Amino acid sequence: MKILFFGRGVIGTQYAWAFEKAGHTVEFYVREGRKTQYGTHIDLEILDTRRSKKNRRVKEKWPVVFHEEIPANHNYDLIFVSINPEQMPGAVQYLAPRIGNATLLLMGNFWADIRESAHPIPLSHVVWGSPGSGGGYEGNQLYGVLYKTVQLGTWEAAPTVRELEVQNLFTSANFKAVMQANIQDWLRNHFIMNLAMEVEVLRWGSFKEVVTTQEALVDMSHCIREMIPILKAKGSQPDAQTRIISLFPPKLFGFIMRKVVFSPKGMPYAAILHNHYQVGASVKEMIAEARKHGIKAPRLYAVESLIVK
Repeated sequence: MKILFFGRGVIGTQYAWAFEKAGHTVEFYVREGRKTQYGTHIDLEILDTRRSKKNRRVKEKWPVVFHEEIPANHNYDLIFVSINPEQMPGAVQYLAPRIGNATLLLMGNFWADIRESAHPIPLSHVVWGSPGSGGGYEGNQLYGVLYKTVQLGTWEAAPTVRELEVQNLFTSANFKAVMQANIQDWLRNHFIMNLAMEVEVLRWGSFKEVVTTQEALVDMSHCIREMIPILKAKGSQPDAQTRIISLFPPKLFGFIMRKVVFSPKGMPYAAILHNHYQVGASVKEMIAEARKHGIKAPRLYAVESLIVK
């Protein structure tokens, strides 16, 4: 399969590397001027959970191909987009006249109706999912974590041909691609989990500070509970994970997150260390949703003044 990755993001780059190792052709589209800035390679340091524990750390100077335009007559089979939620509308508008016969894979956090998020690209061309990777860049050095499982979804009674092709793509690279029957609800539940972390980043200043501060992790639990009524008002239901977290005593949740999930020896902690994403846009989106439905959300409203305009 010939795959174009939209941007040189942390998530897309790690999957591009994995797909190339599995025999696929991968290239990157980047904004004008970035091809010279990025050079001809990316320095990778990845923890790859598809491998045995003793062989998980990958360090490689990986040569890559960058393009600053996408021709209308391209021959890509798949265009892979994994960017911040606030960047998605612009990306879709840019790709719409250039999609050709390629499948568009949108991997990321979605709160809005995902079918609307792809407009005006025909829905028959689009596959949605959520990645299992994280990390960040320090200059040209990518520090990442690549998990074995990814989430994909369908709106049909059975997966479409394009959805099956994407599932097979991940399987060919030794990933486990789980097909969610209701990908919209799954993504919205995942969205509020991420958002609870972003709220605490606004309060504490960085992702690293949040995962090393038990008070911040305890408050994440309170924030998740606060957003469940907003989730329901949006037309989605809490999934099993959201319900379990909402039933956990917040102090116990914070303890487990600090000692187990974000243990300094764990992979989620490694991914967080280099995450420099500027939070705020998604928090604003959730605040607007809460106000729209008249839902009390004091923890969300309290950080509104901290969002950089």
